Amino acid sequence: MSSGMLLLTAAAVLVYCGALQRVLDRMYLTDRAALLLIGLMLAGTFLPPVSIGMVRLNIGGALIPLGVCGWLLIRADTPLERCRTLLGTVLTAAAIYGLTLLLPSEPEKLFMDPTLLCALAGGVIAWLLGRSRRGAFVCGVAGMILADTVTAAVNWARGVDQALILGGGGLADAVVLSGMLGVLLCELIGEAAERIMRRSAAKGGNRG
Repeated sequence: MSSGMLLLTAAAVLVYCGALQRVLDRMYLTDRAALLLIGLMLAGTFLPPVSIGMVRLNIGGALIPLGVCGWLLIRADTPLERCRTLLGTVLTAAAIYGLTLLLPSEPEKLFMDPTLLCALAGGVIAWLLGRSRRGAFVCGVAGMILADTVTAAVNWARGVDQALILGGGGLADAVVLSGMLGVLLCELIGEAAERIMRRSAAKGGNRG
């Protein structure tokens, strides 16, 4: 089993055990809805891709995650959050595209799986720019897809006749992993920050 599948399997177990309840609440998802989405993405991984000209979209690795992004944007609390998330998506895509230009073209020269490396980079950048669990997921997923699209457009402009495959790795693709890592980083760092604030408030109260 790949590292990506291990991560997603662990996420499904945590959802089933109720350990990610607060994360799901902030993403407007119930436990059942989250497990259903993971199941649909897993099933969609093995279905034939949707073809639109030179573009191939994997159902589990691109279409369903993009649908979740659209739903989260519609449910955004304020127009400011929506605009900030869209801007974060563009900046995430630019950062990932720049990273791919700097990385060696031979995967064996990398110190880790290139899919996981791009997903990790996308997740970190999405967390920094998304500023919320919902925003981080959208930035990670849509940013990765936008970066792949820009790469394909550049290749087409150079005369490279190559299909654009989005989410080709399915549930374990960098698109899905990037969004999930962004959300998990927001949760872990947000929880740590809240604990520090509570301890500081408690110490201040004791001094008073």
